[in-house]
Amino acid sequence: YCPDVCPTALSDMIVAIDDLGPLGARIQPIFITIDPARDTPDRLKTYVPKFHPRLVGLSGSLAQITAVAKAYRVYFAKSKGPTAVEDYLMDHSSIIFLMDPDGRYVIHFNHGTGPEKMAERLRELLS
Repeated sequence: YCPDVCPTALSDMIVAIDDLGPLGARIQPIFITIDPARDTPDRLKTYVPKFHPRLVGLSGSLAQITAVAKAYRVYFAKSKGPTAVEDYLMDHSSIIFLMDPDGRYVIHFNHGTGPEKMAERLRELLS
């Protein structure tokens, strides 16, 4: 349901991974929703494949999503703007994290980091 930030970040992430060629196979792209009320597992099953066949979409209870957001220091909140109850926006951080195979933080990319710059940095880290 995110109109611009999430699709842009996902597209940039996928282009960067694809630009890596065979090295890109070493990265498992994951999208974690911050809006589990609307981004149900069934909804994510239709959304994430539009970006890449290997992209995994994760949802959960609000408590689970809140715990993940807290662990990664990600901000999210329902927008207080004048929208209908079911047609709301979510304010949120937009960060792409690279974690190692053991789940430890390696690096992050802020919103606006282009896929070329991402791929360049990822190539350095994976080589």
